[in-house]
Amino acid sequence: MQAVASLRYGVIFKKAFSQPDVFTAFVKDILGIELDIDHVETEKSFPSPIGSIDSIDSRFDLFAEDKVKRIIVDIQHRRYGDHYHRFLHYHCAALLEQAVSARNYQPALSVYTIVILTSGDRHQRDMSQIDFDPKDRHGQGLGEIPHKILFLCPKYVNAETPEPWREWLLAIDDSLDGQVDETHYHKACVQKILETIRQDSLTPQERARMKDEYSEEAWLQDKLGESLQQGLEQGRQEEKEEVALRLLAKGMDVVLVAEVTNLPLERVQALWEQRRREN
Repeated sequence: MQAVASLRYGVIFKKAFSQPDVFTAFVKDILGIELDIDHVETEKSFPSPIGSIDSIDSRFDLFAEDKVKRIIVDIQHRRYGDHYHRFLHYHCAALLEQAVSARNYQPALSVYTIVILTSGDRHQRDMSQIDFDPKDRHGQGLGEIPHKILFLCPKYVNAETPEPWREWLLAIDDSLDGQVDETHYHKACVQKILETIRQDSLTPQERARMKDEYSEEAWLQDKLGESLQQGLEQGRQEEKEEVALRLLAKGMDVVLVAEVTNLPLERVQALWEQRRREN
């Protein structure tokens, strides 16, 4: 077993996949496209905002452009509650940024976005995609628009997951607990990733950034917990008020209703007045 840094952390994911040979090997296996690049940008953003969202809010984790084949590929790895809409926006930003003239709306470069959902997704699919190519009424593509977005969930790899993808996704998922059996993986670039993210190879700066990301996640979880608790409390309040209204409709005294439901007397009286006005 090998101790590794989890690929759930942005700083680690970018360290591993920003290597041009790793990036191109991954893209070839996932998209079937061979890229010719010598550099992968991290935290890529465009100088002008798209719509009313500032460019700093639409940063691409990993971004590479093959100017000869006229292809852009970006890879994202974070999971958000709105990730389908968020990464659709990012993808469209890469398309719209190319629109320099109203005379021709066809982007100069094809755009592919690969989203790695390391923490899973409520739909529990190993892959889903947004394909921009127009379809006829039989679902047959016209071959007009190549742009697409792929959402990959490593934790849902199954027997039907395409073979070229399997080792990449399994290695990503395997890293999440910080321990990997490196003997399970045979692709040269997957082995390179595992070597790159070895715990003993991390710099102090990378460890510090991991701690920052962990703290950010913990804070978000706390806020989510607070929101859920508020929702539950709101639900209990509404349930109590519904019971109170039913009891009042049966003629129970407002003071007794307040005692039974544990609602403030003033609130029960307000509910009673509201009911009288509605009737």
